[in-house]
Amino acid sequence: MTSVSLATLAQHINATIQASADDVVAAESIMIHKVAPLDKAQSGDVAFLNDKKYLKSLATAKASAVILTQKLAADYDGVALVVNDAYIGFALAAQLLDPTPKPHYAIHPSAYVDETAQLGNNVSVGPNAVIEAGVELGDDVSIGAGAVIRVNAKIGAQSMIHPNVTIYHSCELGVHVVIHSNTVIGSDGYGYAPNGGKWITIPQTGKVVIGDYTEIGASTTIDRGALEDTIIGQHVIIDNQVHIAHNVVIGDGACLCGGTMMAGSVNIGKNVIIAGTVAINGHISICDNVQITGNTMVTSDITEPGVYSSGMPHSPYSEWRRNSVRIRQLDSVFKRVKTLENQVQRIQSSDSDE
Repeated sequence: MTSVSLATLAQHINATIQASADDVVAAESIMIHKVAPLDKAQSGDVAFLNDKKYLKSLATAKASAVILTQKLAADYDGVALVVNDAYIGFALAAQLLDPTPKPHYAIHPSAYVDETAQLGNNVSVGPNAVIEAGVELGDDVSIGAGAVIRVNAKIGAQSMIHPNVTIYHSCELGVHVVIHSNTVIGSDGYGYAPNGGKWITIPQTGKVVIGDYTEIGASTTIDRGALEDTIIGQHVIIDNQVHIAHNVVIGDGACLCGGTMMAGSVNIGKNVIIAGTVAINGHISICDNVQITGNTMVTSDITEPGVYSSGMPHSPYSEWRRNSVRIRQLDSVFKRVKTLENQVQRIQSSDSDE
C-alpha cells in the first residue's frame, strides 16, 4: 500500500491545505493511504466533492482530508485540499495512491523472446508471452502474461500491455500507451473483392500507429490499414469492445465509449467525444470538437462543431408500438398534408378571385 503525507499529496495535486490556524502544521503530517468515496471514507482516506448538491455529506465526513474547490471549502471546517478543479485533483490523487501491483521487471522463464528482439531497460515480460523477431520494446515496458507481440512491432517506453493482448506485425505504439486484456491491434482489415459469388482476400499492407499517452480498453479491435495506416492520435481514450476498421484516423484527445463501431476510412477530428454504441458509416469525416450522443448512427460528414444525436429514446411498450406504426405512416401522412395544403391554396385563390 502506498502512503504519503498530506503535504506530499497537496504538492502532487497542486493544492493548498486548509485547516484551522493551529492545525495546518499538524495537518501536513497526516498520512493518507487511499482515496475513498466521501460517504464511506475513514481516517487515513482522502475524499473529494465537486458538486454542491452533495454539500450536506461534508457535515458527516470522516475522511482525513477532502479535496474541494475554494467555493465549497468555505463551508467546511475540517481539513481540506483546496484546488481549482476537485475532479482533476481527485484523479491526480488516485494516480499517486494507486494500489495496482507494479511489474517486477523480469523475463519469465516460460516467455519466448526472439534473439533479434530489442528490449530496453527494466522491461517485464510475463508468463507465456511471445516476443517475435525484430520487436522493439522501450524502457520500462510491461508485457502481460500470454500477450503476443508479433514481428517488427514497436512499443514505446513506459507502455503497459496487459495479459492476452495481441499486437500484430509492424504496428507502432508510442510512449505511455496502455492496452487492456484481450484487445487486438493490427488484425487484417475487412478487405475483399467480390468475384462471381466468391471473395478474393485483399492483403492489408498498412499497419496501426498509436500515439503517446493513449489508453485502449479490453476486447477492442483496431484493424490495420489496407494500403495506408490506421492512425490513433495522442491522448486518446478508447473504451471496451470498440471496433475500429482499416484506414481510420482518430485525432488527438478523442474519446470513444463502449460498443462504438466505425467502418473503414473514417476520419475523426481532435477532441471528439463519441458516446456508447455509436455506429459510423465508412468514408465519413467528423470535424474537431464534436460530441455524438449514445446510439447515434452517423451516415454523413459532420462539418460543424456541436452535439449530434439520432435514434428514439425509450418509452412504455404500448406507446412505442403506436409510435413505430406512425413512423411507418409518415410518408403517406406527408402526402395527405401536401394534398390538403394544395386544396386550401386553391380555395383561397378562388375566394380572392371573387
